Amino acid sequence: MKTRIVLVIGSLGIAASAGWLTRGWLEDSHRLTAIEAARETASQALARESVIAGIVEAKLSTLDANERIIDRGIIREIEKPMYRNVCLGDDAIRLLNDAAAGRAPDSTNAADPLPADAPAAD
Repeated sequence: MKTRIVLVIGSLGIAASAGWLTRGWLEDSHRLTAIEAARETASQALARESVIAGIVEAKLSTLDANERIIDRGIIREIEKPMYRNVCLGDDAIRLLNDAAAGRAPDSTNAADPLPADAPAAD
């Protein structure tokens, strides 16, 4: 009886191992089929794109290269009265010049003298 139990367990072990092995072969064949299908699809796409590239190259070889340079130039307004007028007074220009030179403005130094009819300071 022991021999029979050992043979049954051994047979089950061999059957399980064989089933596991054949299942691995089946999964490998499915993977191989998927890989071959992907490679075939990629090679067909490359072949189709090569044909399209050949057609485009043939069309481009017949075209002439044309280059046009459009020079519109720069339009300048030189003589306009609004550009000649000064918007700042003499005091403002003096303050800006002092600021550009880094000096503090002298408040006692007036740019224009007082008019003759101005009231005298006491």
